[in-house]
Amino acid sequence: MRARVHITLKTGVLDPQGKAICHALEALNFEGVTDARQGKVIEIDLVEEDPTKARAQVDEMCRKLLANTVIENYVIELD
Repeated sequence: MRARVHITLKTGVLDPQGKAICHALEALNFEGVTDARQGKVIEIDLVEEDPTKARAQVDEMCRKLLANTVIENYVIELD
């Protein structure tokens, strides 16, 4: 089973890379972009075949290592 974890900064947390992306898009004449937020995606291959157990395992990975839950949100997708 493959897990995909989408990690983004929480609303209200300063995102300098997102601001740089927004300014770069403006400089390239893309109109109408008012904000950009950047994040990361982590793909993990798991041996576990039970989706409930796999989600619990990845959730624990996120809380212990992959995401800083003070300033980041995460969403888990399983394939």
